Amino acid sequence: MKRYPLNTSEETPGNLAENDRVILFDGVCKLCSFWCQFIIKVDNQQHFKLCSVQSDEGQSLLKYFKRPTDNFTTMLYIEGAQCFDKSDAFLNIMKKLNYPWRLFYLFKILPKGLRNWLYDRIALNRYALFGKYDSCMLPSKATEDRFLKNNR
Repeated sequence: MKRYPLNTSEETPGNLAENDRVILFDGVCKLCSFWCQFIIKVDNQQHFKLCSVQSDEGQSLLKYFKRPTDNFTTMLYIEGAQCFDKSDAFLNIMKKLNYPWRLFYLFKILPKGLRNWLYDRIALNRYALFGKYDSCMLPSKATEDRFLKNNR
């Protein structure tokens, strides 16, 4: 499991609490927007906060975890001091959801190289397959509490 250590030269970003579980997603990607709507719908216990990589908060987290701030080829999942990417991010999120969604975690038995290859086929072609928005969509009043906010 690839883990991205905390950047110990900087203090924790002001918008990230110690126990937050944050899904960082590409805010202009239509597939990613669908993914966020799915999470909002099925995450009844509100385990996760969502955050666009294009937002100030998202950019701060990308810098903190030493990830590219201008090239978004994977969803990231932050849990505590760990940052997961690609299939590990997806599977760790699915593991926290209720049945039947958590059954996706069974794919963890596949070799990581194969899982990430499959993930990359979708991620690298997501704009061609699903489309792209001109700008990031803003959360509605009903869902704004599901998104990470800048608390500074």
